[in-house]
Amino acid sequence: MADKNSLLVSIKFMSVALLWLLQCFQYGMAGVDRKGRWVLLLNNMGVVGVHMALTHHNTVIIFDQTGVGPSRYRLRRRYNGTRCRDTRDDLTDSTCYAHSVEYDISSNRIRPLELYTDPWCSSGSFLSNGTLLQLGGFEKGSRRIRYFRPCGDRECDWKQSKRLLSDERWYASNLLLPENDRVIVVGGRREFSYEFVPKISSDEKSFGLPFLHRTYDRNAGGNNLYPFLHLSSDGNLFIFANRDSILFSYKRNRVIKTFPRIPGGGSRNYPSSGSSVILPLDYKNRFLRVEVMVCGGAASGAYRAARQGRFLKGLRSCGRMVITGDTHKWRMENMPGHRLLNDMVILPTGHILIINGAKRGAAGYNNARNASLQPYLYKPKKSLGRRFTVLKSTKIARMYHSSAILLPNGRVLIGGSNTHNRYALRNVAYPTELRLQAFVPHYMDRKYHKFRPSNFTIQYGHGHNGIKYGEEFHVQFHLGRRPSKDVDFTAYAPPFTTHSLSMNQRMLKLRSKSMVRAKSGLVNVFLEAPPSPRVAPPGYYLLTVVNGGIPSISKWVRLRNELDGFQKKEEEDNVIFKKIRNWSKFRKINGRKRPRVRIPGLRKFLRKRGRFLSRFRVSLAKVLWRLKNGQAHMNDLLGGNYLFMQPNPSPFRCADRRPYLGTHCLHGKSRYSLGRIA
Repeated sequence: MADKNSLLVSIKFMSVALLWLLQCFQYGMAGVDRKGRWVLLLNNMGVVGVHMALTHHNTVIIFDQTGVGPSRYRLRRRYNGTRCRDTRDDLTDSTCYAHSVEYDISSNRIRPLELYTDPWCSSGSFLSNGTLLQLGGFEKGSRRIRYFRPCGDRECDWKQSKRLLSDERWYASNLLLPENDRVIVVGGRREFSYEFVPKISSDEKSFGLPFLHRTYDRNAGGNNLYPFLHLSSDGNLFIFANRDSILFSYKRNRVIKTFPRIPGGGSRNYPSSGSSVILPLDYKNRFLRVEVMVCGGAASGAYRAARQGRFLKGLRSCGRMVITGDTHKWRMENMPGHRLLNDMVILPTGHILIINGAKRGAAGYNNARNASLQPYLYKPKKSLGRRFTVLKSTKIARMYHSSAILLPNGRVLIGGSNTHNRYALRNVAYPTELRLQAFVPHYMDRKYHKFRPSNFTIQYGHGHNGIKYGEEFHVQFHLGRRPSKDVDFTAYAPPFTTHSLSMNQRMLKLRSKSMVRAKSGLVNVFLEAPPSPRVAPPGYYLLTVVNGGIPSISKWVRLRNELDGFQKKEEEDNVIFKKIRNWSKFRKINGRKRPRVRIPGLRKFLRKRGRFLSRFRVSLAKVLWRLKNGQAHMNDLLGGNYLFMQPNPSPFRCADRRPYLGTHCLHGKSRYSLGRIA
């Protein structure tokens, strides 16, 4: 009887093993290294990749600090046009060297860009039109506002606004808000406040945030710099600093919730430098469930110990917590090893790649030891204990001042690493790293190509160049075989990445309303866009088809709000003028007359709501007149002195507490005013 039972067990075991092998061959897994591989793209990109951002023109903006002295990208001429000669002074003059470059993914080439002030340890966000808004930095750059509008002709460059931030923002974080291309900037070294860009009015200043005071560790370099910011599905802001976190209403300047402290000791923010992501949002729960994950960091006292030459082990723990609903508890688990200075990248499959970093010490110059050469892959939906996989190691140390970003081709771009206050290439433990790499996950292997969706296209309706919230849109792709049961469609917001922090990184799994495959292999799908800007702020997203864990090459899709900051097509701009009457009264601009503007129905509308508009003569007339005379276009909001409507999240500062509109104080409690960036 015992022999019979053992025989049955053996048969079952062999059957399971055979079934697994058949599945492996079916999906082309046999012989595939599932640990990924590394590719060297450039031996010398000239600058250290401290800050990196992917644009919707498939280029990557990379930049370092300008005060570090000469980089390794020498210019023939300075940006003011004077020639850089081979004299002793010019060879050491930092203005004869590039400190920012644009990397073209398709051609694998770089070109220099011009920076006017030092953006070292700054922050950034992409606006809805794809412009990179870049804020803060070091010394003269600490209050600066810069922006880069990507282009296809390689002629675009950095621009710097004449406007300044209210406070110095060095090691600050920022986040794109759902309303009208507005960005919130939080924290910074010795700055316990937040502010908005653009400002509602010229009088608007920063707002104090006591939470940053409470989490500040004076003896450890702060331990709350570069706070983690995530936008919740209710429109509020999740802020994590040191070990604590809150849910914050930036519209009311009020803390809504205080979450439990994350277990595990140590600290998670700079200079302890762990990392954080929002796990992919899912249409199955209407994108309402928001779960945050925090991994890595430094042990208590690590920063001080590193300054004394003692390098403590980094943290090994990760914590997950749902920030929506009523019950909040950190669920902890351990990574395969100790890690800090790590980046967390959301892959098209919804898995999390933990890459770069060190095993001991803290952030800062020469403060870390033992580079973490092996990436980890984290699968959120697996059972506890089976979520982490150790991937193929690299030979290049990526420690302090390194970055990682996801590319449209599914690879992860890796750059940077400089533990010195200059470019040190020899006779140091960890040389300044100028090589540019890509980590290629296993799903990009050639043996998966027959399962990979190809010829992926997005079709917009009614001549639009984007999709509106909640509407259906049509996509097509080719698939040689019948689709897997698990076909996902993901939309990914590319982040601005620096110092282990990927600002605005976000992924959504979209709903497929219908999917039909023809005999030719052409698959037609109707997808449903996210329901609101709270779920996905307006802007450019990478849309990907994932067939049984094998992603397509991603395509750019633009999410647009119907009231998208006046950013509409040229034909729609003229509608405004049809509503304007009484052009008889004029004032002069640059020697030419411009009209006062009256919009019919506005006064009556405000009276119905118990408000009284005593005067409507604002600088909007200047914009409208320029539009009418062909001197400006509504699509160029960031190109100069153009004004646009912004909601007011805080009390105005008129003398009698009346709301402020452009240049005038009005009666009532209007929530809208005019602001500008430059």
